This record gives sequence, C-alpha cells and structure tokens, in this order.
Amino acid sequence: MMLRLLKPYLPRGLFGRTVLGLLVPMVTLLVVVSVVFVQRHFEGVTKQMVATVAREVQLVRTTGDAELAAALGIAVTPVPPEALPAEDERRWLDFSGIVILGEMHGIFPDLARVVLKNDRDVTLYFPASSGGDGFVALTVGRAHVSARRPHLLFVNLAVAGGLMTLVAFLYLRAQMRPITRLAAAAEAFGRGQHVPFRPQGATEVRAAGRAFVEMRARIERQIEQRTLMLSGVSHDMRTPLTRLRLGLAMIDEAEAAPMRRDLDEMERLLEGFLDFARGAQEGAPEPVDPVALVREVVADMQRAAVNVTLHEVEGAGEMTLRPLAVRRAVENLIGNAVRYGTRADVSVWLGPRALRIRVEDDGPGIPPERREEALRPFTRLDSARNQNRGAGLGLGLSIVIDVARAHGGTLRLTESARLGGLCADIVLAR
Repeated sequence: MMLRLLKPYLPRGLFGRTVLGLLVPMVTLLVVVSVVFVQRHFEGVTKQMVATVAREVQLVRTTGDAELAAALGIAVTPVPPEALPAEDERRWLDFSGIVILGEMHGIFPDLARVVLKNDRDVTLYFPASSGGDGFVALTVGRAHVSARRPHLLFVNLAVAGGLMTLVAFLYLRAQMRPITRLAAAAEAFGRGQHVPFRPQGATEVRAAGRAFVEMRARIERQIEQRTLMLSGVSHDMRTPLTRLRLGLAMIDEAEAAPMRRDLDEMERLLEGFLDFARGAQEGAPEPVDPVALVREVVADMQRAAVNVTLHEVEGAGEMTLRPLAVRRAVENLIGNAVRYGTRADVSVWLGPRALRIRVEDDGPGIPPERREEALRPFTRLDSARNQNRGAGLGLGLSIVIDVARAHGGTLRLTESARLGGLCADIVLAR
C-alpha cells in the first residue's frame, strides 16, 4: 500500500532510481549515527560531567573556601537581586545545554538560574548563604560539563556525506552515460534514423551495445535487400508490360479495352508494391512545416479532382520529418477515404509535444474488432470495405502505420463523430 502511494513520486529513469537508492541509505546512516551520538554523547557523557562538577560546586558552597574554589576553577561572585537574570538562558542550537539545565536543577533544588551564554562558561546563581536578598554566581568552564562545539560532528557528517554523495553521483553518471547513448540510438533507429553508436561502459553494457549494432546492421541489410528485390522485380516486369501495351495499340479498340484495363491494374499493383517496399525510409529527415505540407497535399489532390477539404488547422511551427514518407501516408489515407466514401476532410493539430493529422470520411467505416486486422499488409476487409476492381492491395494503411512508427508515432482508427465514417489519426511525437 505504501509503495503504491509513493510510486507516482518516485523517479522513472534508471539514473534517478539509482541515485535514490544511493541517497536513502546514506541519509538513513547519517540519521542513525546522529541519534546514537545524541543519546550517548549529549545525554550520557554530559550527565556524568555535570555530576562531577556538581560535587565540586557543592563542596565550594559548603566550605566557602576561596582558595579551593580557585583550585577547582570555580569563580565565586556576589550578585545583587536586580542583576539576577529573569530566566535560564541558552542558545537555541545548544542541545547539550538542555541536559545541563535539567541536571543542575535536579541536583540543586535551591538553584535560582543557569546561564549558558557562550561556549566558554556556565554560570549558576544560588541564594546567598548569609540569608540576605543577594545571590552568589558560581562560574565554571563549559569544558568541565560538556564537550566543546558538539555540533561540529553534525557538520562533519553532513560535509563528508555530501562529498561522498557527489563522488558517487559523478561515478554513476559516467556509468549510466553508455546506457543512455544505447537507448538514444535504439530510439532513433526505431524512428528510421541512423545515429552513430560505439559500445562503451561496463562489460554487460558493451555486450548489449554490440548486440544492438549487429541487430541494426541485420535489419538494415534485410530492408535494403527487400527494397532491391522488389524494385528489381517491378522494373523487370515493366518491360513486358510495355511491350504488351504497344501490342495492344495495334489491335482493335473494342477488343483491346479489357486487356488494357488489366494492364493498368497490373501497373497499379506494381506501384503499390514499390510504395510498400520503400516504406518510411524514403528521403532524409529534415525540418518541415507539417501544416504547409498537408496544405500542399490537399491542394494537389483537389487539382486531381479528388473531393478532399482541409477542414481545420491549429498550431504552427516546424518539426523533423521525412516529407516524402509523410506525404505518401496522407495521400494514402485520403485515397482510402474517397475510395470507400464520397468525401474526405483533413485536419491538422500541431502542439508543443505532438503532431496529429486527421482524415475523416463518410464511408462505411471499419468495425472496432477488425481495426487491428486492417493495419496488416495485404489485408482487405470484405465486410467493412467495398471490394471492387480498384480496391487496392490492402497496403495503404500498412504504409501509413510504418511511416507513423518510423517517426516515433502511431496510427489510430476510430469512428468519425462528424461524418459517421472512418476517422484515421496519424500522431507523431515532436
């Protein structure tokens, strides 16, 4: 129960948790040592020293011998009634003085006042033995009743603890730096960026770094091989398709029309494969104004007679994107919207921490239980989307979510509350 209540206030990073694990034992040790010192030194030792001095003071009061008092280091001074302090005096940071006051009043019932003005003297005020109105002040050295400057122990403990904490903090930061670099390189690779990384640090961290470098190289090699293979296949297939199109040009138009539609379909399929092969890796990341980019996409598709409208724009600024990949993702969403509906509305929201590009349509939408399936490559939902000759390969949403993930974001599919169809949100972290 206690851990559950403290969890929101605990650091989330490994470095913060390690520092907390270092500070808690250090502070606990300082508190325990301080408490033990107060109990054993401030109380026990001070009580013993006060008892010894009290016997000497009682001896001087009983004998009244000035030479004995001088030999014991006790100064005896007559004090008129008006010079008697109003109350016991001690400094607020004099913790051993609390023990001295209590012990002296306990040993001497007739003790009038105890004054601890400084670290040098302790003055005891007793009624005069002659029975008059005056008082006698007996002053002894503070070193006779308590250790001098006992607060220096706390100062030394605090300084030593702070110094050791600083050294441990610097050491931990040096040890955590390779882990932080590894995490940054892995996060950048997840967004499609290649950050130079060299394994450093402890043996375990170096092993994890080498494993990451090898894994990254294998993935990049596989992506490159896939892209080259699909590009090569698509390029090789374009040659016979071109020959077929030239041959169809010599045939009667009525007979060639169905075959020409088949060729157009095959070329469209090839373009879809190429888009999927390129994925989100096309182009280098660069500062881009996402609002201007979406405006340009909408304007281009409007010129192509696509029923798309820029519905709402909020925010302004730039962020690092792959403009070609983002452009293809938005075009795919708009194309899906007008293919399965009659219109598409695009909205852009640019906040301090995220970018959201929303495309809504008035089509049949996708049932909630099948939205995850719709994001898989080569998936076509017959019951959710109309299937016809130009319905596509089922790669549009797959390309979009690849682009979103490459930018550290995601693709969310919901129901459009305004148009009643599908609402697709590309959410990218800034």
